[in-house]
Amino acid sequence: MDSFDCELKQQVIFGDNTIERLGELTRSLGGSRVLLVTDPGIEKAGILARAVSALQSERIAAYVYADVTSNPTTENVEAAVEVAKTNAPIDFIIGLGGGSPMDCAKGANFLLTNGGKMEDYWGTNKATEPMLPSIGVPTTIGTGSEAQSFALISQADTHIKMACGDKKARFGTVILDVTLTKTLPRPIAAITAIDAIAHAVESYVSTRHNPMSQMFARHAWELLDTHFEASLGPNSSRARSKMLFGAYLAGLAIENSMLGAAHACANPLTARYDVIHGVAVALMLPHVIRFNSTVAAEAYHELYPDGDIADRITVLKQIGNLPNRLRDYPVQYTIGTADIPTLAKEAAGQWTAQFNPRPLDTGDFMRLYEQVY
Repeated sequence: MDSFDCELKQQVIFGDNTIERLGELTRSLGGSRVLLVTDPGIEKAGILARAVSALQSERIAAYVYADVTSNPTTENVEAAVEVAKTNAPIDFIIGLGGGSPMDCAKGANFLLTNGGKMEDYWGTNKATEPMLPSIGVPTTIGTGSEAQSFALISQADTHIKMACGDKKARFGTVILDVTLTKTLPRPIAAITAIDAIAHAVESYVSTRHNPMSQMFARHAWELLDTHFEASLGPNSSRARSKMLFGAYLAGLAIENSMLGAAHACANPLTARYDVIHGVAVALMLPHVIRFNSTVAAEAYHELYPDGDIADRITVLKQIGNLPNRLRDYPVQYTIGTADIPTLAKEAAGQWTAQFNPRPLDTGDFMRLYEQVY
């Protein structure tokens, strides 16, 4: 076996209605004045009220920033920090929602404890001071942010995504409560689930994979592939609980390895044309798998011995009513082939590109975009 270094320091609370333990857990970890970061959809769905009620039951003061946007920006992080500073001293942070609120919460933790701006933490291990204890509570079945030490924050002006990573930023405790996904619309459930599937597949063949990360990725894939269709239908609580755990495991796989070219291609589509992250990843993933198959066919077969994994993912996309061509997606601006060289250049500069099992140059990225278009 290959040598590896795997750090597992996270408490995981799994079960129906475990959101009700949020106050008890926060209190046990020393929290009394909490910055709670979420988004308007979570507030509208009544999930924020459940979280605040749980905190109030333990007489914990909760100060809420509920305006996180999709693909959180430096402005979102700064606004969350302002809420915390206005209500200082804050001694605890909670991220409640999908990947965007959880990443924003981690970003706020960087700035509250170490100062400066998000650009100062672009990369890994740039924070020198301890960070506040924190809890992550995912309400979707896909991003895996709750398992990871990275905050993905977009620059407000350029929309470039910055991966800001530090083990101290990782949530010390995670609550996986499937009842929080009940109000998740079917299209969003499909989009986030495909993103989780991409996490499992890309981390499994990443150049930084190891036996531990592949164990997480393999079990994640089995759960996500098996329960994807049922999780989109009525009475899907059991299937969604399996998906929620699968998404967490896929996040662990990323934390202990890395991603690849599908995510590298997706980020410029999101930054330039507001293509939803999960949709962008889903568009690219089968094509990237086929590109990688010249060097990773055996690994893909290990993950999915029942056939061609790229074909299987295409079937799952059809079940989720996700597009197969970029031109089928109603992006804000028309994307023509003249834009592909720019997208390819940006994709080649993405951090995750370097961990793809088959090296790519700008020409390879151009061909991938042309296939998808």
